[in-house]
Amino acid sequence: MRFVKYAVIALFAATMVNTGAARAQPYPARDITFVVAFAPGGVADTLARLVGKGLGEKLGRTVVVENRGGAGGNIAAASVARAAPDGYTLLVTTTALAINETLRPNKGFAASDLKPIAIVASSPEAFVTSPANPAANLAEFLKNAKGKSVTFASAGVGSGSHIAAEYFFKEIAKVNAVHVPFQGGAPAIAATIGNQVDLMATTLGGGAAAQIAHGKLKGLGVASAKRVAVTPNVPTYAEAGHPFDASSWVGVFAPAGISADVVAKLNATIEEVMKDKALRDKLTAIGFDPIEGSQQQADTYFKGEVAKWGKMVKTLNLSIK
Repeated sequence: MRFVKYAVIALFAATMVNTGAARAQPYPARDITFVVAFAPGGVADTLARLVGKGLGEKLGRTVVVENRGGAGGNIAAASVARAAPDGYTLLVTTTALAINETLRPNKGFAASDLKPIAIVASSPEAFVTSPANPAANLAEFLKNAKGKSVTFASAGVGSGSHIAAEYFFKEIAKVNAVHVPFQGGAPAIAATIGNQVDLMATTLGGGAAAQIAHGKLKGLGVASAKRVAVTPNVPTYAEAGHPFDASSWVGVFAPAGISADVVAKLNATIEEVMKDKALRDKLTAIGFDPIEGSQQQADTYFKGEVAKWGKMVKTLNLSIK
């Protein structure tokens, strides 16, 4: 009987030691899931796969990409906000997360429920038009538009491109512009190439850079502080006399309760990934600006974006229930 008692005690002690050892395993002890807020093939998905591959290689784990689109990115964001804050379920999303904080007030979670790990790349908003349009640049387009009504396409109501363009036309350039939303970027680009709308509001990284390079679209202007390397002949909005800075970015977020140690490891590893020249060249070629930075920088940037886009949404009196 005494032997059985000692055996039970020994088994319990061994179990506790094994459990403690399991808990003490360094992060990551298993594979990581990137929950992408949009469909396969889009900007967020492309960046998630590129960054995920590098992250997995450096951490010695597989990064599984799971696309969970819908509700302007809110379905994926809500699921990650509710996930265990252990670093194994991460959100890859875009500027939509900052926009939705004001645009979609009933989304079921708050931006503060998610912690920015890293903002990995950004691409400036831009205006593009058909090569048949007589305007050579944004300054000429705005001059020709005075006293008239023009149409602009976007990939959908509530997108960053829609909001930035509507704010620019109404509040800055003072041009009467009618929004023509499409279900995605591809049909909007097709309509613009076909001269069915006067111009399209998009990002260079959303496919516009390639279309400009092939002469299928004409770049009128980019909403950045300086011209972009991949489209050196496309002037900034400031060169048209209307300074305006707006971009779409892709970032990695975690549930807010995640430990500081795991955040630091993820941020440092992603920063290493973003230093890879081949990756940077690939992003630059499609109209993105690769970004490196600390978690604190990502957090500051994200809060600034929530405020900036929130101001535009409120000024335009936009809301999606």
